[in-house]
Amino acid sequence: MFTSTERMPMNTLRRRAQATAVVLLWAGALAVAGLTATAWFAESAHAATATTKVTQTAAASPASPTKAPGGIGRDATPAELGAWDIDVRPDFKGLPKGQGSVADGQKLFDARCASCHGTFGESNEVFNPLVGGTTADDIKTGHVASLRANNQPVRTTLMKVDTVSTMWDYIRRAMPWNAPRSLTPDEVYAVTAYILNLGEIVPADFVLSDKNIGDVQKLMPNRNGMTRAHGMWRVGDKPDTHNKACMQDCPEAGIVTSALPAYARDAHGDLAAQNRVIGPVRGVDTKLPPLSGTAAQNASVRRTAALATLGMASPDAPAQTAAATSPAATLADKNGCLACHGVTDKKIGPAFSEVAAKYHGQSNATDVLVAKIRAGGAGNWGSMPMPPQSQVAETDIRTMVDWILRGAH
Repeated sequence: MFTSTERMPMNTLRRRAQATAVVLLWAGALAVAGLTATAWFAESAHAATATTKVTQTAAASPASPTKAPGGIGRDATPAELGAWDIDVRPDFKGLPKGQGSVADGQKLFDARCASCHGTFGESNEVFNPLVGGTTADDIKTGHVASLRANNQPVRTTLMKVDTVSTMWDYIRRAMPWNAPRSLTPDEVYAVTAYILNLGEIVPADFVLSDKNIGDVQKLMPNRNGMTRAHGMWRVGDKPDTHNKACMQDCPEAGIVTSALPAYARDAHGDLAAQNRVIGPVRGVDTKLPPLSGTAAQNASVRRTAALATLGMASPDAPAQTAAATSPAATLADKNGCLACHGVTDKKIGPAFSEVAAKYHGQSNATDVLVAKIRAGGAGNWGSMPMPPQSQVAETDIRTMVDWILRGAH
């Protein structure tokens, strides 16, 4: 005896099963969206009305986020977009209002920038110099003569950059190196003004602001040194090349490589340790011979070396190092100390292990180091100055100093 279902042809059964599956999938999707089938049909019937209401609400209150159909997701608010949309264009669109003097910029530069760039922006120990290589004639013509003559040993920032907006934008979003985006707009104006003064572009009593920055642009030494006659300058332009894609029998692409000569590998310390550990680590461990493993193996070795230099264990390690778990190490990381000092390797400043060795056995070592850190200075470990750290609580400095004198572990 067969039931009515069993008498049905197999293709009919398949169609019914498929239809049932579709219904179940729709029901599941509606459940995820928090809607019943009745509510969904009702919402569909009034979609046009709902869209009109949402549009009217958004027009009446621009800050209100717009809900997506079904209540899943929403449009970003202007405040959320504004947190990311901070670029300043060459036409100064996006430039915030504010001002800053050369005098204020010098104080900020000495405290926040000189440790890497030198007191007068001339240092070439860590990064290329900021100033130098430009003349009064360059300011008049907008062309840097030393770039054409190629007689300047190092190309400085003021030799290359053609727009003051580029300087302002970069300082705001990326500087200081150990605390990017920590400067206020007025402080960015001040630091920019000081650098321009170092390049003799503006006088010592100058106050840079959103009102006069356009006039300063007319004085940039390399303002006429960059070409805009290419397809990437304006949206919609055509490329400035006429290459055609090769589809068959194509020549092998050239392999671009780079290498450091042996005498230069450690000229500026361990390059792997000078990379931020956020994101891919691109530096080469210049204390070691060139790596010969696969790309993946080399990347793992470089990342582990960079983390170890900062006193942090590799994510693949079975346990964290004491430095990574120490409260003092957390303070050192929070206050930017690890940007310039390694635990066991010298970076911009001496390694903590070197400091511990130098002051080993001195009864007043803690008080001496606390005073040095708060006041800043230069000469004890080379020419690079250490900016004063008066903004850090003295109790926190003592905690870090005790940790350093114990060997940072």
